[in-house]
Amino acid sequence: MSTRTTAFTITYTATPSPNLPTPAAVPMETAAPARVQALAEAGVSRLPAQYIQPPEHRPTPSPSPIAAALSVPVVDLSTSTADDAVRAACADWGAFHVVGHGVPVDLLDAVRAAGLAFFRAPMEDKLRFACDPARGAASEGYGSRMLANDDSVLDWRDYFDHHTLPESRCDPARWPDFVPGYRDTIAKYSNSMKDLAQKLLCIISENLSLPPSYIQEAVGEVFQNITISYYSPCPQPDLALGLQSHSDMGAITLLIQDDVGGLEVLKDGMWIPVPALRDGILVILADQTEIITNGRYKSSVHRAVVNAEHARLSVATFYDPSKSRKICTAPQLVSENEPQKYRDVIYGDYVSSWYSKGPEGKRNIDALLIQH
Repeated sequence: MSTRTTAFTITYTATPSPNLPTPAAVPMETAAPARVQALAEAGVSRLPAQYIQPPEHRPTPSPSPIAAALSVPVVDLSTSTADDAVRAACADWGAFHVVGHGVPVDLLDAVRAAGLAFFRAPMEDKLRFACDPARGAASEGYGSRMLANDDSVLDWRDYFDHHTLPESRCDPARWPDFVPGYRDTIAKYSNSMKDLAQKLLCIISENLSLPPSYIQEAVGEVFQNITISYYSPCPQPDLALGLQSHSDMGAITLLIQDDVGGLEVLKDGMWIPVPALRDGILVILADQTEIITNGRYKSSVHRAVVNAEHARLSVATFYDPSKSRKICTAPQLVSENEPQKYRDVIYGDYVSSWYSKGPEGKRNIDALLIQH
């Protein structure tokens, strides 16, 4: 099993671009529409009010000794014990690294490099691919705000969201054209992530004594998004989050990151830092898989913290149902001793609730709990 790491840190240059606002041009109370990267590169010394998390949600200064001793499992999919290791990781964590997955490390590096090249480009180039607000929350393109709730605290993050599957939804013309090889890299990466997600869902299904394709068929036609997130250096990282605490909406998420660090998963009430593996892919179980498995495998709550010195990049691939899909618990996993835990849900209704109410941990899936 390989757990090697190679330095691929994003370096941050504090010199403002001539295309970015100066600190004096960024009013603190009206800074929300600005790109986070623009604020950071303009040299703001105080966090705009819209990004300040309430005290109970702020990151802890350092993990407890118990938390520091815990580590997200690493599963080598090329070994004969992989299925058992996946079973244990799903039951105990809901998140785990996979290596030996068959995705070339050169492709992982290429995706990270493409994302970094986009965010290092001049603002006028990036803005040509800005999200269209008329398309609603989480529309495709370059954005900084994903939630529809105007009262929500903003994440210290910019992102580019790509719609890659199904093919009828995929329009590479909406992806950057000024980074050499960008569109081809995203397309290749999308196919590799789809194949890996389906392989993992087969293992997860079989581990629950379900037919191998059960969860994949329950999800139906896959709607896949790839979101590249860029977390700029933050002037007051103890007050902000790059991504607030949440569990993912869909079936399964596959994530890679650079080596800066900042991703944390919630385990037994403690936030556990997730180190990056250059050749590793983090698997995060999402809410619809928890519903289908009747809670035997729980979706993972996670967040991103920021720092004052280094930018951080991550790439998340979301493997989700269509919005018209009805998600139901597998009847094979319901019994007198284990009654059904969650109501059936139309995925589009679930998505609307998630974006309008905000994630806040597992509030959305908890709303589906059946009282017995």
